[in-house]
Amino acid sequence: MQNNKIYLDHGATTPLHPKVLAAMAPYWNELYGNPSSYHRTGAVAARAVATARETTADLLGTRSESVIFTGCGSESNNIALRGVMTAARASGKGNHLITSAIEHSAVLETSRQLRDYFGFDLSILPTDNWGRVRLSDVEKAIRPDTVLISVMAANNEIGTIQPWREIGELARAHNILFHTDAVQLVASRRWHFDNEPIDLMTIAPHKFYGPKGIGILLIRQGVKLISSQTGGGHENGVRAGTLNVPLIAGAAEALRLAMDEQDSRIAHVTSLRDQLLDQLPAALPGLCLITGHLSERLPHHASFAFRNVTGNDLLMHLDVAGIAASSGSACSSGDPKPSAVLESVGLGPEWTKGGLRLTLGAQNTTQEIDYTINTLTGIIRNLLALETDFAVATV
Repeated sequence: MQNNKIYLDHGATTPLHPKVLAAMAPYWNELYGNPSSYHRTGAVAARAVATARETTADLLGTRSESVIFTGCGSESNNIALRGVMTAARASGKGNHLITSAIEHSAVLETSRQLRDYFGFDLSILPTDNWGRVRLSDVEKAIRPDTVLISVMAANNEIGTIQPWREIGELARAHNILFHTDAVQLVASRRWHFDNEPIDLMTIAPHKFYGPKGIGILLIRQGVKLISSQTGGGHENGVRAGTLNVPLIAGAAEALRLAMDEQDSRIAHVTSLRDQLLDQLPAALPGLCLITGHLSERLPHHASFAFRNVTGNDLLMHLDVAGIAASSGSACSSGDPKPSAVLESVGLGPEWTKGGLRLTLGAQNTTQEIDYTINTLTGIIRNLLALETDFAVATV
């Protein structure tokens, strides 16, 4: 099967950078040792992991001891929430968790499971119409037994950047830990983790031209958590399991490239994003809304809602036209469900099934965006015409 000609789903995953592939290559067959083994072959692998950890720490402004390698961003989120909450309960420090309604499911579903199956108290905060968590709502939700606040740095569906720094500072003022899922934002700014009001931060390298199957969790020194995955005591006892040396090497190289090339990457995708945000609603007046914050949004992220159009239909027609995109709705075939994020920003049912996310990358061009706008405009008009014809025929 041939790939899509135009790939606009970089928020889901990105192609592997050739330099990342080269950095990983030696550790598949030549330098294949287990970094926990006590011999020279293992020592070579251990040095590779140590170098990757130091590189990651330097690029993110922290110490190597704070860098924990995991299996993916979702696992990092799980370790952070489950680990902190169970450690707090064990030490009698509290039982309450605060998160938001627009979190990635790895945070939101984990939070709900901690509430429903393990008896933790949970507050899920709403957002404003831009998809931003209000600082006043965070402050109202804080209780004497609040242990952790988890609010993502930027939303994956509508691209809105959250006031994560202000939330972190509020948490710190109340002696509460703050976790942020920075998967979408991490490659779009410079970080100095040790100077940020963040205690735990989640990263997924496959969002910035790194490999899948590897995640990073930054944990501020002194934060106590109980590992939900026990075994050989790897990663300072936080995450058991044999370390995946090739993917760890690739993750560090992808992060290095993301920081080195950050300015040029951002300039390129921002121009394409603004082309979409300016032209698509103008081509479909009354039928298309920009979702998410107009200025406080990810540089590579354009998102829309379409009146009376379902995400399944939209993605299928785009795919036929050679365009890979993502729907904001959690749709299953034949049973499109409204987007919880679009509902949270106050959109009605005529809009919440037709969310679309177009996320840009290095290989995209102005010509591709022109084609996408023209193609998408035609698809929307055709879908609405078919719906009208069907309604008339059934009267």
